[in-house]
Amino acid sequence: MSDFQIEKELVRAFYADFDSADLSEIPSVVAKHCAPSLQWRGFHPFNEKAGPEAVATDFWQPLRTSLTRLQRRIDIFFAGKNEIDGFQSTWVVSMGHLMGLFDNPWIGITPTRKMTFLRYCEFHRVEDGRIVDTAMYFDIPHLMMQTGLHPFPPQTAAHMVQPGPMTHDGLLFDPQPVAEGDATLAAINAMIGDLGTWQLGLPLEEELARTWHDDMIWWGPAGIGATYTIERYAKQHSGPFRAAFSERTSTGHICRMAEGHYGGFFGWPNFKARLTGDFMGMPATNEVGEMRVIDIYRRDGNKLAENWIFIDLLHFWKTQGIDFLARIQEDKKP
Repeated sequence: MSDFQIEKELVRAFYADFDSADLSEIPSVVAKHCAPSLQWRGFHPFNEKAGPEAVATDFWQPLRTSLTRLQRRIDIFFAGKNEIDGFQSTWVVSMGHLMGLFDNPWIGITPTRKMTFLRYCEFHRVEDGRIVDTAMYFDIPHLMMQTGLHPFPPQTAAHMVQPGPMTHDGLLFDPQPVAEGDATLAAINAMIGDLGTWQLGLPLEEELARTWHDDMIWWGPAGIGATYTIERYAKQHSGPFRAAFSERTSTGHICRMAEGHYGGFFGWPNFKARLTGDFMGMPATNEVGEMRVIDIYRRDGNKLAENWIFIDLLHFWKTQGIDFLARIQEDKKP
């Protein structure tokens, strides 16, 4: 069985202290559980932060001020050794939604005073009893759409508050069989090997069928959307995505890991590519852009069944000369 219980309990203790803390207590709670050298990566406009104080005051306190009565609703939780550094470091992953009452403005978004969900996924590297490295990715356009904003043109796939795994078994609080995690990581690596370079040479749907179940679900970010079955995924995302980009760099991950039937990875960025075709309803720019991505997977048998994706589309479009957060502010001006 896998043995990441110490690291899992540390992250769960952090969540328990954080979720019950008053607003003024957040800096001390983050400092208690995170190392002074904490490296934190988050989506635009937060980007990189150094140290617990900056993370607490620049990200968490403003978010908790805006989304009052905040709940952490976890759908997937697992831990593992990082393949990228030769299985030396241990990471803990949490994915789900942060739900609260959107009572005060956040990064220029007007509050609704209604329930609002922020999709999130966190990778925490744990070392010597502290969190030393965090990737905290969150779907801001998804939150924007819940308030009535439409930052992007109509999507190719469906927009919704996304559920957790169909099997309802994503909370791996207990140890898992090592062989299951190995099989999940092998399935993820097979998919990366087939699809990561877009050069396998097979028709797209045949390519996908090598590593995905036919009834796969791709839970994509707002601005692209979710799609179901290989055929619809090929038509509603993968095909249009490949057609829009050229000069894709090789895949670069900071962490890639698995435990049980779940696994995933993140990069900063995962890859770069040049936008030479239409994408998300907007025309080509011929500019190179960065894709900061987290992917979380559920394996069923020897193939992948579900995939939750977080892409920093606000950052990507900013590299293309379009600042959607700035547009919100411009739209508010009389």
